[in-house]
Amino acid sequence: MVRPRWLGVKPSASHRFWLGWDRVIAGIAALNLAWVVFDVTYVPLRNFWLQRTLFPLPSISLAVPLPWLPDITPLYDPVKGIEPHRDTEAYVRHFQQLETTAASSGINSPAAKQLRLEMVVRNSQLIDENPFVSSDKTGTLEKLKSRLRARAGMDSAKQSAAHLLGDSYLSDERWPEEQRFWRKSILPLAATNYWRGTDENGQPVDLSWRIDLPFQILFVLDIMLRAIRLKQRYPGIAWRDALLRRWIDVPLLIPFWRLLRVLPVTERLSSARMIQLEPLRAAVSRGVVAVLALELFEVITLRILDTAQDAVRSPHWPEKIRRLCSHQSIESDGEQELSELLRLWLPLVLTQVGPGMRPQLVALVSHALRRNLEETAVPASLRSLPGIGKAEAELSQQLSAGLVDSLLNLSRSAGDRLAQKDPMLVDLGVQTVDRFWEELARTLEQGPVLERSQILVSAFLEDLKRSSMNQLRLQRNVDELITELDGLNFNSEEPQTRPRA
Repeated sequence: MVRPRWLGVKPSASHRFWLGWDRVIAGIAALNLAWVVFDVTYVPLRNFWLQRTLFPLPSISLAVPLPWLPDITPLYDPVKGIEPHRDTEAYVRHFQQLETTAASSGINSPAAKQLRLEMVVRNSQLIDENPFVSSDKTGTLEKLKSRLRARAGMDSAKQSAAHLLGDSYLSDERWPEEQRFWRKSILPLAATNYWRGTDENGQPVDLSWRIDLPFQILFVLDIMLRAIRLKQRYPGIAWRDALLRRWIDVPLLIPFWRLLRVLPVTERLSSARMIQLEPLRAAVSRGVVAVLALELFEVITLRILDTAQDAVRSPHWPEKIRRLCSHQSIESDGEQELSELLRLWLPLVLTQVGPGMRPQLVALVSHALRRNLEETAVPASLRSLPGIGKAEAELSQQLSAGLVDSLLNLSRSAGDRLAQKDPMLVDLGVQTVDRFWEELARTLEQGPVLERSQILVSAFLEDLKRSSMNQLRLQRNVDELITELDGLNFNSEEPQTRPRA
């Protein structure tokens, strides 16, 4: 009894367990991929994670603060071997000390003046020594200098800092505004600088492998379990082949090129039925297959024609023709394919196909005889007499029917004889075909026809090659193939959607 479509087969308990396991591993793999993306982009985007401010258009001073994001730099900087640079850190701490002193005793107090003077010196040292080189942030220093020059309206960043922190410019009333400028425009730039250590190989310190190792151990365990499951399903498969079936999981195990993990993660999510990629895969594969099909067909056609040209141009062409005789030679241990095919088809054509065409053959021969009688047998002066045309039609009909029946009877008798397995007939037929190839090869070798035939056949193949390639390129493109494929798919699906009776 056929199971109705709405009554699906209930999955077994083991199937449900492994499906749940695959989904859990796929989710963990997706989490690992998200962490890999974060880890790879952490150093380039460290300014964002440090300031938690988004700059959609770097060309303009448009900032979108994201205060709800946590500051993860104290936690993840040690993973990348990142430490605050001592020069820029001292620069920021010194200004914070100036803020504390100004808040307690005023910006023009002797202690604050001394700190301001030291701040000017530190700013000059920062510009001269450029500690941003170690973190490849020279552009940050240039941005800091340009902001100082724009604030003071001067051409020198050192003179701009001395002016902004000088006694003639800075007063108790102007200090709060200048404090905001330094805190919002200068100190954040200095705080983005860092120092990153190097390992014994001269590479930047990176301890992210410690986080990735538990994931890799889990992926190795899952790959082994998948191989065991495949071995249980197909006991004949070798362990090596079972493991090679999971070649797509290799990026999950290697510590480099980790962004390639998007391939195994996507495959796992798709196989676990957590995402649906079949429409996208079908759309991409159709275009790729259409392009490859055109290119492959062109290459195959060109290769066949080139091979035929090489065979024709060869001076051993008659010898190759003579070799066709060996395909018809009689072997004691088996039948000849061509002779056996002719033995089957000739009786079929003579005894069944020919007699089935008797009405058409009679009409064809009758028409030909009537035309012949009209042109030769009856003079034009007698053609106007009544009954002559009818007599011609009856005569041609009788003659054609008799002729066709005689030929069909002859073909039936010949077909019946051919249907009988006659070794002598087979031997004679094979000898006749072999003799034909032998005589053709001998004639080509002795006469002047060989060279001329080679030139003509090669030219014909060359014209065929050019015309077929041009026609293939001009008349058919990828878009037309995809459109035709869509039409065939949609038309083929229509009958399937009809309800069954």
